[in-house]
Amino acid sequence: MEYRYVTRIDSPADLKKVPRAELGLVADELRDYLITTISKVGGHLASSLGAVELTLALHYTFDAPEDKIVWDVGHQAYGHKIITGRRDRFPTVRQYGGISGFPVRAESPYDTFNVAHAGTAISGALGMAVARDLQGKDYHVVAVVGDAGLTAGVELEGINNLGTLQKKVLVILNDNKMSISPNVGALAGYLNRIVHGQAYHHVTQEVEKMILAVPRLGPRLLKLSKELVESAKTLLIPGLVFEELGFEYVGPVNGHSIDDLLEVLARVKDNSRPTLLHIVTQKGKGYPHAEQLPMKYHGVTQFDVSTGAFHKAPTKAPSYTSVFGKAMCELAERDPRVVAITAAMCEGTGLDDFSKRFPNRFFDVGIAEQHA
Repeated sequence: MEYRYVTRIDSPADLKKVPRAELGLVADELRDYLITTISKVGGHLASSLGAVELTLALHYTFDAPEDKIVWDVGHQAYGHKIITGRRDRFPTVRQYGGISGFPVRAESPYDTFNVAHAGTAISGALGMAVARDLQGKDYHVVAVVGDAGLTAGVELEGINNLGTLQKKVLVILNDNKMSISPNVGALAGYLNRIVHGQAYHHVTQEVEKMILAVPRLGPRLLKLSKELVESAKTLLIPGLVFEELGFEYVGPVNGHSIDDLLEVLARVKDNSRPTLLHIVTQKGKGYPHAEQLPMKYHGVTQFDVSTGAFHKAPTKAPSYTSVFGKAMCELAERDPRVVAITAAMCEGTGLDDFSKRFPNRFFDVGIAEQHA
């Protein structure tokens, strides 16, 4: 592919020079650049492909690095690295002397938080929001988290504390259907646009004034009407659990529609309380092999773009991971007390064969490393 946009974008300021109607073309080029580069050097592919439109919409809407964007883990942050001045060095990602595969503060002012495994973004974002308020500043703080990260205890702790402190933080839940997949449809989107729009709040306030004006029965009627509205929202709008935790919930939103993302980000960016924006994406979006087998293409070695086949390593020596997996199976055969516990890394720790041969003695607890 001949690049018209990606090679000219060295910062979010350059991205904002692109007409909004042409951002879809930027997304296509960014995906192609990701696939072409990672096929040669390896890295985390599927998650970053699924977050392309979100990455562009975030940097088109907010003013990083003054506004703080915190990426959970970093598996989905490759596009972020490319459009924040590291495009030319991106072929060195995860190589000796090259750039990191994760956001690193020392590497770029656009990387606001050092991350590794999942679950820390909300806690980090809350810390930045507290510091902002203590210093009397007024920048935005955004935490981008994956749905699988919700199984991490520290993330739930962050959600609970943020809901309690009521700091101005936007949490974006990137649901790529690897853990949860609630309803996405026109009705849900329509209801959310109504419920979280300014016109809705204005009309609500006027109706409340009218009800309270009813002699004697006003307060009781108002209480009943609010209970009916909340019941209807619970039935028709997903995410009310987040509202119970102190957040304004918005979504689900199509995470591959730049127009939808720009519209909703403009609507929620200035909310004064914690807001959870729920977007739905497809892991591996834009590369058919990764769309069909997202876990296989989560973290990859070198591969052939046209066939999706991975290049075999020149050495015949077995990997440490494969040796460990084989040894675990041998131990389990001899000793019925042996069990295997992993934190969402079955294949990465070589336990896929163990999980099939000894399913009752294999436990994948999700991204919950302390629990494991």
